[in-house]
Amino acid sequence: MNHDQSSFPQIIIASTSTVYGGSYLDYLTDELTEHFKDVDELLFIPYARPSGLTHEAYTDVARRYFEKLNIKVKGIHEYENPTIAIKQAQAVFTGGGNTFVLVNELYEQDLFPVLRQRILDGMPYLGTSAGSNITGQSMQTTNDMPIVRVPSYQTLGIFPFNINPHYLDPAPDLLKHMGETRDTRLKEYLHFNTIPVIALREGSYIQTIDNQWLLKGKLPARIYFSLEDIREVESGTDIKNFFL
Repeated sequence: MNHDQSSFPQIIIASTSTVYGGSYLDYLTDELTEHFKDVDELLFIPYARPSGLTHEAYTDVARRYFEKLNIKVKGIHEYENPTIAIKQAQAVFTGGGNTFVLVNELYEQDLFPVLRQRILDGMPYLGTSAGSNITGQSMQTTNDMPIVRVPSYQTLGIFPFNINPHYLDPAPDLLKHMGETRDTRLKEYLHFNTIPVIALREGSYIQTIDNQWLLKGKLPARIYFSLEDIREVESGTDIKNFFL
């Protein structure tokens, strides 16, 4: 895709919505206050449905948080026409859960084209976990079980890489018991695919600011460019320079 340097989208994609010991989205509050500073009402996409929550119950979770920022939240399921809802939205937040469930619903509603276009036009977007996965080229590096059949693995393609959220480093005690690791799985992916993967540890996120794709959070990310090129990248790095 053509990444226009002058108008790259306003995006925050995070590994998780809640870090250990914190509450929902609280570690992102300063960034979200700025990110959504011109937003009065936010469109929430609850399709990933974590832990079997109803769309309404999940939307209520987001609604309670954004009340603190004086932003109203309306779930996309509340609209008769979800395509029009996205076209008219000031901003969109896609929550986490199961990426297969999310992607399947977006395909069933034919929402990928309109959501992609609105993001590329500069509409502020927030994604956590599954909502971050869909900004990559495909959902193939999700950690989720394929509990539903999706029409395609292809997603929004906003970024020229895939995301692996909730990345966990190999644990020495686990390795003694021959346990498989996330690193093993991502290397398996690279045996058959060439799209790089950014593995985000908990509390890490990517934010587009001033034509930069900044890696932020307390921990570095691990970028799997290829089987021969896997790097630890420190927070504060403009990762755009690796891809454009």
